[in-house]
Amino acid sequence: MNYYENILVSNNNGLSVITINRPNKLNALNKTTIEELHQTLKIADNDADIKVIIVTGSGEKAFVAGADISEFADFSVEEGGKLAAKGQKLLFDFIENLSTPVIAAVNGFALGGGLELAMACHFRIASNNAKMGLPEVSLGVIPGYGGTQRLPNLVGKGRAMEMIMTAGMIDANQAMSYGLVNHVTSQEELLPFCEKLAQKISRNSSVAIAAAIRAINANYIDGTNGFEVEIEEFGNCFGTEDFTEGTTAFLQKRKADFPGR
Repeated sequence: MNYYENILVSNNNGLSVITINRPNKLNALNKTTIEELHQTLKIADNDADIKVIIVTGSGEKAFVAGADISEFADFSVEEGGKLAAKGQKLLFDFIENLSTPVIAAVNGFALGGGLELAMACHFRIASNNAKMGLPEVSLGVIPGYGGTQRLPNLVGKGRAMEMIMTAGMIDANQAMSYGLVNHVTSQEELLPFCEKLAQKISRNSSVAIAAAIRAINANYIDGTNGFEVEIEEFGNCFGTEDFTEGTTAFLQKRKADFPGR
């Protein structure tokens, strides 16, 4: 079993729960945590037995309360650019394009890099004590891990502009009304609720789900025609064992047992 300094991993019944474990720092993202998240997510994605990944934070206060400012407070212009580029490639873009569905279980503060991490996941569930925001301009910087791009896609340009310019926080219910999170639960029900969603996802074809992720993401890539990607991915599905099993099971009026190929 791999040992991680800032990450806890629990795998059970096709579900991998990855917990960011820096409670004394409100689970703030530092270099080590970002690298460990990349490693654990990559391992889970390469494990055919893992059908869904849940990312959450330890404790009851924070999902991730931001980036660890002490690591980059004295960075130069060049170092700042490299920090954003490396982080986006290693973790945030990596999660967004993962073949295995990733659910963010937002169990408290999701600020700055924490909200950017949640937004990189395929969708988000929040506990009713969650607070979300991108406060970077209050520090003289802007979101650097995809926040200026993903937030407008999720909540609209005007709301994103307001959230970023005011550096303010919104609560879980407001986040749901904005479309930033899909559901709001109590703190106690957050993980069980996410696990129930994961079970529903796990009953379906992992091959088709991966294709759907690629097709959906294609709509947000400049110069890419999402409809054309959808057509290609749809056609490719016809050559999979999952398609054969799914259609056969439907015609035989039984539940499909997808091989994941």
